[in-house]
Amino acid sequence: MENKSDDGALHTTTLTNKQRGNEVTVRPATLDNLSIHQFAAHGEISQVKTHLASDISLLNSQDERGFTPLTWAAAFGEIEMVQFLLEKGADPKIFARERESALSLASAGGFADIVSILLKHEVDVDSYDWNGGTPLLYAVRGNHMKCVEALLGHGADITFESDSGYSPVALAVALGYKKMQKLLEDHILKLLRN
Repeated sequence: MENKSDDGALHTTTLTNKQRGNEVTVRPATLDNLSIHQFAAHGEISQVKTHLASDISLLNSQDERGFTPLTWAAAFGEIEMVQFLLEKGADPKIFARERESALSLASAGGFADIVSILLKHEVDVDSYDWNGGTPLLYAVRGNHMKCVEALLGHGADITFESDSGYSPVALAVALGYKKMQKLLEDHILKLLRN
């Protein structure tokens, strides 16, 4: 069907397949075009090994966000990938573009085993990102008790405040996390006794 507009131009009212959404606009990714970062996020150790065999500099390579393969693996809770990359010599102290770290992302995700592994590699337990968030603050926000315990056990600063003005205790109170609040308060009392 065709219509003429006020300016005399001819316009068709028939919808194309693309307008109806019947056309595939992006081809699905194949293994050939996935990056080492994507493979790390998905825990594909054999694919990461293949990439590293052809270019070991990829081990600490940063993508457009500044994330390394280790950062992605930590963010997605891929513990075997984290262990593999660390054994290969991945640097757990690299910060992404907005100062995100593997430790802060693992803490935010509640991946306590990965948090513990990273802490053994002497990462900065109080590193902060551009939002003023620390691994401890992210673990509290997610109500991840085991992550908080691991971070406190490695000396995380319980007084550090985010840019929004919340300390870990204040954040736990604001979010109504009673068990988290008790855990943090017990830690403060323990510090005061020593």
